[in-house]
Amino acid sequence: MIVKHLDHIVNTEDDIDTSTWNSRRLLLKKDGMGFSMHDTLIKAGTETSIWYRNHVEAVYCVEGEGEIEVVDGETYPIRPGTLYALDGHEKHLLRAKSQMRMVCVFNPPLTGREVHDPEGVYPLIED
Repeated sequence: MIVKHLDHIVNTEDDIDTSTWNSRRLLLKKDGMGFSMHDTLIKAGTETSIWYRNHVEAVYCVEGEGEIEVVDGETYPIRPGTLYALDGHEKHLLRAKSQMRMVCVFNPPLTGREVHDPEGVYPLIED
């Protein structure tokens, strides 16, 4: 059994802070679950260009408001209770009107070292 608390992740190497988001990485590849899980804060007033070319991601919003725009596609509002799943590796723009708190799940699981490259892609890191 794995038991963790967010308090033990914050301000460690598993707490990744960028100019537009802060990902507190709760479960990682090393935990052996076949997916990774993150408690992520999207900073108010920001826009992040993302393309998970190597991963699929499901995101559940628990706090805040914003929107996700699929590049060359639709724009969807995000508010608490919204789930979106990037099952087609969609390039997208994530915009936060207010700080959003999201629970994110990735497959394949992240190792914890990933950050977006210039195209918004997380590299596929094999340990």
